[in-house]
Order: sequence, then C-alpha cells, then structure tokens
Amino acid sequence: MCKLFERIVNVRLVHILEKNEYISPFQSGFRKSRSTIDNLMSLETDIRVALLKRNHLVSILFDIYKAYDRTWRYGLMKNLYDLGFRGNLTIFVQNFLKQRFFRVRMGNTYSNIFCQEEGVPQGSVLSVTLFVLAINPILSVIPQTVQKNLYVDDLHISCCARNMQFIERQLQTAINNIVEWSNKNGFTISAQKTIGIHFYKRPLHPDPKLLLSSAPIRFQDNYKFLGIVFDKRLTFLPHIASLRKRCLRSLNILRTLSNTSWGADRSCLLRVYRSVIRSRIDYGSVVYGSARPSYLKRLDYVHHQALRLCLGAFRTSPIPSLYAEAFEPSLSSRRDKLSLSYYFRILSNDNHPLRGTLLNGNNNRLFNARPTCIPHFGLRMRNILPDTFHDVKIHTNDFCGHPPWMENRISYINPFGNFTKSDSNNSVLISLFNQHRQFYQSYQPVFTDGSKSLKHVGCAFFTNGHIVSYKLHSLTSVFSSEITVVYFALKYIDVHDIRKSILYTDSMSLLESLRSPSTRNPLIKEVRLL
Repeated sequence: MCKLFERIVNVRLVHILEKNEYISPFQSGFRKSRSTIDNLMSLETDIRVALLKRNHLVSILFDIYKAYDRTWRYGLMKNLYDLGFRGNLTIFVQNFLKQRFFRVRMGNTYSNIFCQEEGVPQGSVLSVTLFVLAINPILSVIPQTVQKNLYVDDLHISCCARNMQFIERQLQTAINNIVEWSNKNGFTISAQKTIGIHFYKRPLHPDPKLLLSSAPIRFQDNYKFLGIVFDKRLTFLPHIASLRKRCLRSLNILRTLSNTSWGADRSCLLRVYRSVIRSRIDYGSVVYGSARPSYLKRLDYVHHQALRLCLGAFRTSPIPSLYAEAFEPSLSSRRDKLSLSYYFRILSNDNHPLRGTLLNGNNNRLFNARPTCIPHFGLRMRNILPDTFHDVKIHTNDFCGHPPWMENRISYINPFGNFTKSDSNNSVLISLFNQHRQFYQSYQPVFTDGSKSLKHVGCAFFTNGHIVSYKLHSLTSVFSSEITVVYFALKYIDVHDIRKSILYTDSMSLLESLRSPSTRNPLIKEVRLL
C-alpha cells in the first residue's frame, strides 16, 4: 500500500510540476517523452553548427560526487516551499524523507543498522522526482550565453564563439556559479572526474585554461557522455570502434547458443540478437548516424555475422537473402527509421527545447554551400523525408493538459472472451451476439471499422441505417484508423444527443489501449476526454 500511495503522490506531483513549468526544459531525466538522446542531440547539433561556422566550441562535463545519496533534505523542502507547495504534500514528503535506516549485508553477515541522515530513499518512484526537483535550480545560475543540459545529475555545459578568450570568460563564470550553488546546497563537484573537450576545425589552437575550485580542468581528445563517445573532430570513430569491439565480443553468446546439436532455434536466436547486440547498436544511432558512411559500414559486419549465426547461413550467402530470411532491415535503413521516429516525436512536443532548432532553417544555405560539412539532425531528416510527408499535419501532444486523476476510465464488454476465431463455429458466435443484442436492445448500436490497402486508408461507422465514412492519409496505420473512427462515432453520438448507445469494434488492441492508463497516444487521450 505504501508503494501504491507513493506512486499516486508522484503522478500528481509530476503533473503539477510539468503543468506550471517548474522543471527546466533542459532537464531530460525521468520526464515523459524525454530521454538521454535529447541531451546528446543538443550537443551534436551545437558542434555541427560550430564546425560549419569555423568557431570553437568548448564543452565541460561535470561529475557530482554521490549526488543521489547526498541530497540536502532541507534544501529540497525549501524548493517545494518556494514553488508554492503547502499543506499535506509537504508534510508527507518530510515524513517520507526522515527516519530512514539501512544496513549492509556481506554473504550471511549483516552490519549494524544506521540512520540515513541525508539523501533521498532508494527504490522509490517518488525519490527520483524529488531529486530532480532538488537539483533543478542549478541550471538557473548558468549564464544565458552558455548552453546547458542536465540528465538527472549529469550536468553538461558548452560555449561556442570565434574568440577563445570570450569562451574562457563565459565558461569560468558558469563554473564559479555552479561551484557556489553546489556548496550552498550540499553537492560536491569532483574536480578529478570533471573533464572538458575542445571541438574545433582549425589546427594549432591550444585548449582553454579553466579552473574548478582552484584545480585545473583536464581536457581530453574524446570523452564518453551518456554512453556516446565524442571526439574533438566529431567523427564518432572512437565510439564506432568501441561499439564494434563490444558487439563482436557478444557474438560469442550466439556462437554458443547456435550449436547444431543442442542449440536454440532461429526465432530464439534472433530475439537474443535483438535484445543483446542490436539494442547496443540502436542506442544513440540517431546521433552517431551522422558519421561518414565508411565509418558506419564497420558495424555492418557485426549485423551480418549475427544474422548468419542466427539463420545458420553459409559465409557465401548473399546479404539481401539474410535480410529477407530474418525479416531484418539493414542498419542504415534502421537508423533512418529510428531517426524519423525521433524527429516526429520532437515535433509533436511544443515544449521540447530542440523543436525550434529542427524547424529553424537559418543555416541551411550555409550547409548547402559547404557540402564537406555534415548537416545537423534537422536538415538531415528533411533531406531523407519522402514527398508524401510534406502535407502531413503533426498532432502536438499535450502531456499535462488534463489531470490524470480526472481522466475517464473506460471499460468494455467482450462476450467472445472465452472463444477463439479459428476454433469456434460461426453459428455459435452469431448466436452469442444475438443474445447480447437482445440483452441490450434498448441501446442504439454503432458499428465501427477501419481498413487499409496498398494505397488507401479509410474508416467508417454504421448506425441507425446511416453509413458515415472518412478517407485518411495513405500512411495512416490500421490502429490509427480504428481509433479515428471511434472518435468520430463518439462525436456523432454527442452531437445527436443519443442517450443510450453501444459502440462495437473488432480491434482488441484499441480496447486495451483505451483501458490502459499509461497510453500516450494523443488520439486515445482525445477519446477519453469526450
């Protein structure tokens, strides 16, 4: 019950924080429709533009020492008070933080019990929200001339200019402000693990001299930021080499499981490959996918070798046959798919900090004039989008428009739940449906359906002798057509003031999505609000 109550409090607290924009848009940790890719993409875009304009970009990655366990509880309560929270919520959070005990186990031996004086409790869904709230003000002390990004406690700042002295002044001011804020709020910046990197295109330029608490910041030729290795030329070659090495090592798992005498079958091997190896290749592919094609081809060997092991194919088997047999696309096609999905996810969020960058075309002519410079993500996506996407209207998703505790909970009746279509006689199903209609004969039936062909998508509903049909975009999925016709049918019921009606659909996935409280589909939310 305690865990359930903490989840309820967290849902309401997150809604208030997002609705009133109390959390900085540059914080990507533990937020809906946000991920580590947002911070990585922001840095990659800034570097691409800086290299295009032949400017310097200096990036600093901070390491906060035991940030989660050393959160100042009084400072957290003060942040809640400053945001206007009063009453039972603050009392609950205060009781949630205090009187926390822990001990250490080594084998069968336990240590003494100690009281946790600072930090937020481990293992609670509410703890991460409170930590984000505690560290959020650190972004407000950074000057506007310095770009900043924060993923939970991974703080990153950067500054771009042609004059290196200007960059040093701005970054040093930001570093001093960060250190001062950290000292006042109980956090400690580790000078040994804080590193910087100088991105530039022109040779013979020394690295800037920056100090963190009188200790010089160490500069490197490359560093790992949220799992992606950035090098000073932004070639992503070190990351691709490291990724290839780790994936080749993981191929030994497939070699062991693909034994011809006792090994797993094809479907199991493909599932292992997709979860263990391909997931590594997919992570950050929208970012490092901007590397040179010759560099990216080094990962194709891993992909092809894994498919040969899963399928038991010969080494001389053509690569297209591997794709056809395994129902797997090439890595380049998969990178394009993931990139397009991420691109439209950003455009569907009005409050996303990268949305303005993707829609801004100020540097497009300069990129076209310098073909040797790799364009940023927004321009790359516009170059690969087919013409059929130009007339598509992107539906913006309001993640905090309606309180989640006030949404309508939808339930449905499934008289065929104990039957399967393949094993049941049609006469039995028809008889069961007639009994159902006899029981609900006072309700006006509304039958809905959506269908898709090679070039056309449509949906329609039938009620009271009338058929209302709609033509949808050719790229619309079957699920979207099903939920669209349900939406129009409910609007029809509302406009014609039909008091008693019953709506029929043959899409079980639609019904489960309507019943699930965690669905983010905007059309599902529109139906719930009717």
